[in-house]
Amino acid sequence: MTFQIVFEHLAMVIVALLFALIAGVPLGILSYFYPRAGKIILRVVDLIQTTPALALLGIIMVFMGAGKPTVIVGLALYSLLPIVRNTVLGLNQVPSALKEAATGMGMTRMYQLRRVEIPLAAPIIFTGVRIAAVNAIGTAVFAAMVGGGGLGNIINTGIRQNDMKAILSGTGVLMAMALILDLIMALVEHRMNRRSDRAPSPAGKLFTRVVAAVTALACVALTVWTFLPQQEDGLVLYEGQFSEVQLVNSMIKQLVEDRYDLTVTIKDQMTAVNNFNAMTGQDHSCDLMYTWDGTLLTTIMGLDTTDIPDGQTLYDFVNEKMNTEYDARLMGKIGVNNTYAIGVTQQVMDTYHPTKISDLVPVAGELRFGAESDFFTSAGSMKYDPFVQFYGLNFAKATPVDIMLKYTAIEQGAYDVMVVYATDGLNIRAGLTVLEDDLHFFPDYYGTILVRNDVFERFEEQAPDLEETLSLLNDKFTDQLMSQLTYRVDVEQEPVDQVAHDFLVEAGLLEQ
Repeated sequence: MTFQIVFEHLAMVIVALLFALIAGVPLGILSYFYPRAGKIILRVVDLIQTTPALALLGIIMVFMGAGKPTVIVGLALYSLLPIVRNTVLGLNQVPSALKEAATGMGMTRMYQLRRVEIPLAAPIIFTGVRIAAVNAIGTAVFAAMVGGGGLGNIINTGIRQNDMKAILSGTGVLMAMALILDLIMALVEHRMNRRSDRAPSPAGKLFTRVVAAVTALACVALTVWTFLPQQEDGLVLYEGQFSEVQLVNSMIKQLVEDRYDLTVTIKDQMTAVNNFNAMTGQDHSCDLMYTWDGTLLTTIMGLDTTDIPDGQTLYDFVNEKMNTEYDARLMGKIGVNNTYAIGVTQQVMDTYHPTKISDLVPVAGELRFGAESDFFTSAGSMKYDPFVQFYGLNFAKATPVDIMLKYTAIEQGAYDVMVVYATDGLNIRAGLTVLEDDLHFFPDYYGTILVRNDVFERFEEQAPDLEETLSLLNDKFTDQLMSQLTYRVDVEQEPVDQVAHDFLVEAGLLEQ
């Protein structure tokens, strides 16, 4: 874990709090002045607070693109509720006698608000800011889903790999960050409460002004830094959440930089859907991505295998759609078929000795089935209900589990049968045996590089045969080989770049 990761996480939180404060206090004042409008305002910020963080960030990303600005806006929206509520609460708790005295002295409504009510309500308002700060530090882990960076990358990877050291270190830093920030804000709040009891001395006024000026400059500097675009030299792509994507990305970078005077920039981690949107959007922020043709068909385009015309392969159909609708194309199959697969535990193997999925039919009533939540949706024909109906399976229990936690769950004995991906090295660690899909229910999910059509023209001078270079990975893999590579990353925790380099050297694509 580097200081930069911790700093960018904290910076996003502080800048988001600044924007939430700028928006939240005026909204609270408006709610205080106009109670009817206040009910609507509070209802809206309540609704924002109840919206799942990942969904909110996904919506914002549609309009703002990927990166830290999207995360900051999302965190600011999430921070509004305690600030708006505490602003209204603080202003309502100002004694009526003081308000009447201020009116009797001839103060205008706004002057009274600025000089009497807000200073007295400031400690309660600041309590709302403290609550928002602690909440925002934890919520900011979702930045990893939209290319925002931060500690979410470390925690997500640790959960997937069951790396307790990474999980604890990431969580520990988050807790320490929250405690330190809360302690600093508690001291400020305590000072504000003391100031409400007695007038500050001239030295105290000077100290407060200096601290305020330094804080303001720091906030401005952080805001500028977080909104500056990431460095995007040469060919740009986003890091993936899974080791197979990370390995191929690293191979692309090493191959291209070895052959040309062209830098490949791998930006912060992002989900596949958000990566695709960032690549194909009008203001695209990357040039290519590693994916699977089946993922493009179902998850990205929302289509099904039944939509493929007779006589056309899934790969060719997807490639045609990418060209005509998204101005992109597939670069060929690298040899990996990372389709859904059914894995069973060693205990199931020892007890029932299955070799294919059909062998589970007579014993399914004694087995517990698990898969990520997406597998239990009704979108498409490759989900749970069509699967069990197709094979005639009737499991004793079928429950969803988070995709990052499913291997940990099956290792702890929570499931007997699990939906996995064919090339995942964690299958080996969990002791799962992948059964043959003997009735061919699951379609192919061939690994491929998706590239924007304008890439080769833009880099023609720097890399005249870039297309050929990217195609060097085609047909170089098998499912077993990719499983071994991902095992080295996920289980043996070897560096991605080193594993990728070793493969390229062994395949004769790079010199030692």
